Amino acid sequence: MTHPAPGTRPISGTTRLYAVLGSPVAQVRVPGLANGLFARRGIDAVLVPVDVRPEELGPAMAGLKAIGNLDGLTVTVPHKVEICRYADELSEAAALTGSANALRRNPDGSWLADNFDGAGFVRGLTEQGHALEGATVSLVGVGGAGRAIAAALLLAGVDRLRISDHDAGRLAEVRDRLAARWPDRIDTGRAPHYAGADLMVNATPLGMRPGDPLPFDPAALPEHCVVADIVMKPAETELLRTAAALGRPVQYGRHMLDTQLSLYEEFFGWDGAGRAPERTAAPADLSGQLTGKGTRGSMES
Repeated sequence: MTHPAPGTRPISGTTRLYAVLGSPVAQVRVPGLANGLFARRGIDAVLVPVDVRPEELGPAMAGLKAIGNLDGLTVTVPHKVEICRYADELSEAAALTGSANALRRNPDGSWLADNFDGAGFVRGLTEQGHALEGATVSLVGVGGAGRAIAAALLLAGVDRLRISDHDAGRLAEVRDRLAARWPDRIDTGRAPHYAGADLMVNATPLGMRPGDPLPFDPAALPEHCVVADIVMKPAETELLRTAAALGRPVQYGRHMLDTQLSLYEEFFGWDGAGRAPERTAAPADLSGQLTGKGTRGSMES
């Protein structure tokens, strides 16, 4: 008979299920963080990685929703935008950005989508001592995570946000979403913006695979400019290695996820109960979520 390792709980017929949905999933860190939390708190649940190609997302979501003891999903590349189609309700963060990285089954069986990428990124920066109020920020990549980070940076008080993306249609869509609320603080372009940047962010997948080109050239940045990467694995990307060698301050991708964990805890009910709390809407005050003044506490996939 096989016994569970010390500090873990056996999986049984009462175990609740969660999954992180993406393709690829080899790089995801949330299973280790979540399952460690379940073990420490005695929560009868398990979170597993689920690799789903983009063309199979619809059938996969139909199957996942049919699983009665599946309580929630975290979502990573490339599904953060498309996943919103499968939610019954969007939080303010998800509606504002058009992307989500978490879905929760509510007590009434409906599914709520929320996005913690932006909140986690901003919290990670501030916890590392990087000020955002009045800053000029260049952001490369406005996919599912990038657009959430863009909105969070604006809510955090950056003075000027310059966004770039190789996909002109996607760039225009995100610009229009953000400009409706912040018409005078956004610049866009196909190429990265370097001049005067206080913070430069890679929100693309470049750096996940050996041999990937750099998403931008750190040598073209001002000496004081912080170079941030949201890639989690490898922990030190070629971009961060190059920037550090040039003397630029750097921000690692892990900080975004580490600071999201307590947001996930409350959203999914991992803060002791192990089931989603009795509510069907996310807090309306997104600015409070980002600054720590709201109801969620501090906290990818």
